[in-house]
Amino acid sequence: MLLRQVIGNVFRRLRRERGITLRELAELAQVSVPYLSEIERGRKEPSSEILAAICRALDLELSDLLSEVQFDLTTAVRSTLPIQLQTAAIRVEDRSARRIPSGPRAYSASATAYTLVA
Repeated sequence: MLLRQVIGNVFRRLRRERGITLRELAELAQVSVPYLSEIERGRKEPSSEILAAICRALDLELSDLLSEVQFDLTTAVRSTLPIQLQTAAIRVEDRSARRIPSGPRAYSASATAYTLVA
């Protein structure tokens, strides 16, 4: 995931939470609607001046934007990491009676109970 995509996602989420349209935010930040749309979709990498203008328009500190971006990046990275389970050795013990079935249907009708011992 690219940084510009995360920044765009954060801007879009915050804009929607505040109930502001794309057009309204573009006017407040003094950027064009198509350019703001490209930023929100993660297709354009905004300059620091544009980031500051959008933050001002959203009544957001740049540090708050960066905190939101950090949270989203951390969440995205954690969700893509493989899960590694650490397990102790497991021993399987057969606790059922040892009756040997006979006949053609004996194996399909028998049930075996196991106990996991860690």
